[in-house]
Amino acid sequence: MNYIHKEGRKEVAGLFSLLTIINFLLFKFLIEENSIRIIISTISLIIWLAISSFFRNPIRSVDVPENHVVSPCDGKVVVIEEVFEPEYFKDKRLQVSIFMSPANVHVNRCAIGGEVKYVKYHEGKYLVAWHPKSSTENERNTVVISNGKTEILMRQIAGALAKRIICYVKPGDKVIHGNDFGFIKFGSRVDVFFPIGTKIDVSLNEVVKGNKTVLAKLV
Repeated sequence: MNYIHKEGRKEVAGLFSLLTIINFLLFKFLIEENSIRIIISTISLIIWLAISSFFRNPIRSVDVPENHVVSPCDGKVVVIEEVFEPEYFKDKRLQVSIFMSPANVHVNRCAIGGEVKYVKYHEGKYLVAWHPKSSTENERNTVVISNGKTEILMRQIAGALAKRIICYVKPGDKVIHGNDFGFIKFGSRVDVFFPIGTKIDVSLNEVVKGNKTVLAKLV
């Protein structure tokens, strides 16, 4: 079942009110032709449904063990590579990047449960999300969660359309596997960093679902 996420309720309600007023004024004072009224009403409905879909929030439980790292978002895997992570770990890590198109769900969920060890927001550019420098130069927010044995870093990255990153957690918070930790308005990208040697269970260009697709299993 889908709900409208709290980050979009005002926008969705406001747009509905605005479109209703515009249609009412057009139909009352300017447009009498029924066929044109139908076209305008249909276009208004499509616009409202499109914006509403940006903020949909499907309720999904996590049905896998705690050591399974689930995808933190819906989207497509665009990067699987070994990189140097300069912000928190300051060593080599295995990076999995998931690109969220405007059609994807934009909720960001906890890939593992445990304690939030680190949160830091960075202002930045708005390069397209698949640009190689977007991970280090775009607006972004880094969250690190420890399950007591392993730390997983998740980085929310804004893109050309996404202009607002939202994060609900802070260092010291205890989080539950699969619970929401943030939202990126109009999508973009989430990078997940694993210890070197982790066996990744997804492949490049695979379509993944938040809380449902297992990215890796921690030992």
